[in-house]
Amino acid sequence: MVSHRTATRTPSRPFDLIAFDWDGTLFDSTAIITRCIQLAVVDVGGRKPSDKDAAYVIGLGLMQALAHAAPDVPPAKYPQLGARYQYHYMRHQDDISLFDGILPLLADLKARNYTLTVATGKSRRGLDEALKAVELQGLFDGSRTADETAGKPDPLMLQELMAEFGVAPERVLMIGDTTHDLQMALNAGCPSVGVSYGAHEPDSFATLQPRFVAHSVAELHGWLTDHA
Repeated sequence: MVSHRTATRTPSRPFDLIAFDWDGTLFDSTAIITRCIQLAVVDVGGRKPSDKDAAYVIGLGLMQALAHAAPDVPPAKYPQLGARYQYHYMRHQDDISLFDGILPLLADLKARNYTLTVATGKSRRGLDEALKAVELQGLFDGSRTADETAGKPDPLMLQELMAEFGVAPERVLMIGDTTHDLQMALNAGCPSVGVSYGAHEPDSFATLQPRFVAHSVAELHGWLTDHA
């Protein structure tokens, strides 16, 4: 899945490397993750977070997300909280699927010789299992996860991908559904595109200066065809 080649620069286009968030951007998992966070918090005696609060933390590293969603749960219970989240998620992971249109979008970008990567708050194990489940091996040239780098909005994921493929920040496009994704891009000096069909409301995107906000996969595909 991970390549160490240098991205090929094409002067006629603005980007060489496209980094995608996973949950809520490629994978339609927002509702399941929100529910699993709520169940996990209640399991360890915390107050059930609202749908909005639980969805807000999607894209962060797991323990960072759970701690934010459950401020009344003491740190000593974080390992148990994480275990309960994993329990509920494993029970429902087969309910999750790619958004309609994502596979043709990725195939089109691959055919146009973009370097495709994933920058996600998921764990390495979780991402590898997801890639296997949806038969995406070979489409992505590289990936970074929160447990092997740093959680969003820290720019380390993007910085490592840029270093691996020899791409300057202005030639990297980050695509994500949360303010964490867009803030990470801003912190890394990279342009970004937001999608409004995931975890966060697009009203919160404006201050993070995305080049575009897509309201559907079709809109995202169209913008990438015309502008990437």
